[in-house]
Amino acid sequence: TAGIAAGIASPALAANEQQACAPARGTGDLGLIIERASGSVLVVDVSARKTISRIEGLGDLSHATAVFGPSERYAYVFGRDGGLTKVDMLGCRIVARVIQAGNAIGGAISDDGALIVASNYTPGGVKVFDANDLTELASIPAIGANGKQSKTVGLVDLPGRRFAYALYDANEIWIADFSGGMTPALTKFTDVGKLPYDANVTSDARHYLAGLFGEDGFAHIDLWAETPKVERVSSGYNAGREKLPIYKMPHLEGWAQSGGSLVVPAAGQHEALILDLDTMKEQGRIALLSQPVFCVARPDGREVWINFAHPANDTVQVLDIPTRKIVHTFKPGPAVLHLEFTPRGHEVWISVRDADRIDIYDVRTRQKKAEIASLEPSG
Repeated sequence: TAGIAAGIASPALAANEQQACAPARGTGDLGLIIERASGSVLVVDVSARKTISRIEGLGDLSHATAVFGPSERYAYVFGRDGGLTKVDMLGCRIVARVIQAGNAIGGAISDDGALIVASNYTPGGVKVFDANDLTELASIPAIGANGKQSKTVGLVDLPGRRFAYALYDANEIWIADFSGGMTPALTKFTDVGKLPYDANVTSDARHYLAGLFGEDGFAHIDLWAETPKVERVSSGYNAGREKLPIYKMPHLEGWAQSGGSLVVPAAGQHEALILDLDTMKEQGRIALLSQPVFCVARPDGREVWINFAHPANDTVQVLDIPTRKIVHTFKPGPAVLHLEFTPRGHEVWISVRDADRIDIYDVRTRQKKAEIASLEPSG
C-alpha cells in the first residue's frame, strides 16, 4: 500500500531528478518510509519487500508525517522544519516543496484530495495549500479566547472539506469548514481541558478525541450530534495512584479502533485504556510492560500491537481483543518507533531506528520474514 508509511528506495537520487524509478505500474503495492536523520524517504515494493529508490532533500524529518493523494501516486510529507514536500511515488522524485512554517507537526488532505493542510508549532495556526502545486491558499492564525497565539496539534480531515484540530496553548478545538471557499467557517470549542496535545478521529468521522497533557483524560466531540459539544472521557484515570514519568508522549494518532471499542495509550501509566465507542465509557484497562506510545490495530481488529517509550522501546506487545490479554511479547531491536500493517493484515512492518532497518513479520506466525535497510527509519 502506498500507505506503509511514506516511501522506500535504493540508490540515492537527487531531490529534483526527473528519473522514473520503475516501469509503468499501479501504486497500491508501493510504500513510503521516512528516514528521519538524513532528510530522505524510501520508495518500496511491498510485495517484493525491497527498496526501489531513495529520494533525498526533504529537510528535517525528525518528526515527519505523510498523507497520500487519492490515486496514491503522490505523497505529501510534512517535516519538522516546516517543509511540505510533494513526492511522486512512481517517478521517485520531488514534484514541489515549500517551507511553510518554522516548526510543523503534521498535516492532512481534504476528502476530495484538493487541499493539503499543515498544522504548525511556530508560528502556530494552520495553512492550506493546493494539492497540485502547493500554492498557499489560506492561513488561519490560532489565537484562542486567551488572546495568545497557539500551537496547533491533532489535525484530521473530516467529510465535506472540513478539518478539526486542537489549540494546545489555548485549550480549544476548532473545526474549519472550507466547503464554501478559502475563507473557512470556524466552529470553536473552548475550555476543552488543559493542554490538548494530540487527537484523532474514528474511521466513520464521528468521534474526535483529544488527549490532555495537563490533566488526566480526553476531550471528546460527537461530530454526528445535531449540536456537537465537548465532553470529558476517562477523567481522573490516574486518581489514587502515582503518575509515572512520561519519557515520550503517547500518540493518539496511533490509537486502535476495533469494532465498537477504542484502545488508547494511557499517559502516565503502564497500561492501555479500552473505551466503548457507543457510550465513551471505560470498558477496561490493560496492564502493559511499560509506557505505551502507539496502539495499532490489525486491519481485522482482532489484535492490537503496541510499542513503548524508553527504556522499553525495543519491545512490542500484542493484545488479543476478545480475551483482553497480552498474547505475545517480543523484541525487534533498539528504538522501535512505528508499526504499520499491510492492507489485509498479513504482515506488519516495524521501524527499528537504531538498527537502521525495517523488520517485516508474519502476523500469524509472529516470525520475521524479511528486513529492509533504512537510515534511522521512523515510519
